[in-house]
Amino acid sequence: MKDIRIFSVFGKAFIPKKLIPVIAQQFYRAGINGVPYTLFGMLFYLTLIITYFIYFPTVYTTINNYVPILFLFSTFLVWVIIPLLLSVVIMLGIYFYLDIKVFNRAKNMEEKLADYLTFVSTNLKGGMSFENSLWSAIRPEFGLLAEEMGLVSKKVMTGGDLIESLSDFAKKYPSPILRRSMNLITSEIESGGKITEIMDRVIEDLKKTRLLKQEMAASTLTYVIFISAIVIVIAPVLFALSFQLLQVMVGFMGRFAGLNIPNMAISISGENTIDPQNFKTFSFFAIGIISVFASMIISIINKGDIKSGLKYIPVFLTASIIAYIVAMNMLSGVFAGLVI
Repeated sequence: MKDIRIFSVFGKAFIPKKLIPVIAQQFYRAGINGVPYTLFGMLFYLTLIITYFIYFPTVYTTINNYVPILFLFSTFLVWVIIPLLLSVVIMLGIYFYLDIKVFNRAKNMEEKLADYLTFVSTNLKGGMSFENSLWSAIRPEFGLLAEEMGLVSKKVMTGGDLIESLSDFAKKYPSPILRRSMNLITSEIESGGKITEIMDRVIEDLKKTRLLKQEMAASTLTYVIFISAIVIVIAPVLFALSFQLLQVMVGFMGRFAGLNIPNMAISISGENTIDPQNFKTFSFFAIGIISVFASMIISIINKGDIKSGLKYIPVFLTASIIAYIVAMNMLSGVFAGLVI
């Protein structure tokens, strides 16, 4: 128990005070109440451990022969700069993870919003009050949206303002669809108009938007297939073929290096040739970069945003690397007789 408290204390010191409200808000949007200071404290110790393994095998052997003052100064800089850089990287990684999680939560609620509002409109037409309609429309199949609307209903039933509660829910997530829908509903409640009519219009617009997105995804299926074929098949095969051709060229140049062939304007030299292994390393990096950006392009074409395509990155990356290795093994057998 004391160890956990130590982690929590270090976690509070690990996070700048100005960033605590921002981080707390981001955790709240991601469905986590409060800042997990214990986790940040563990990450603080993790940065020290990583710094230790960086310092002694590499930096210490270099600065060991320095004069004592320069040695102490260099050691101080290393143990300050490296943990700070690691801390920044960790904080950015956590924020990025939370941002993706918040985005996915918002998308999940957008898909269920039309069905939920349909139940609310039916309850209103049946004579229920708006507050009771919100509560009665909650169903387990709505998942996260049911949880959020349950919180809104509880706030209202315990004396909270209805419009304020709905506005807070809309502002919680970076979703234009949720925000516009809630703004239309709250503005109609304030004006005292027929809430069922505006709600039916919102439901109709949400359904039209969902159908339009499905039609756009279907119409762009050809582009998605084309890009996927380039990333998974064509690019790895071309890189594998280039590697085999490079090995053939290097083999021929090594065989004829230093020979002065009569009646030729040039002489062949074996120096300054490209190392095939370096090209192979470059191929892996290039295929990885192509896979990442291709998944983002497909996400923009298919979903209209980049964040939805992050889940495709591991699939594209794994498939393209496997295709490259398979193509490399197959072509090595074809070019075996040419490589010297």
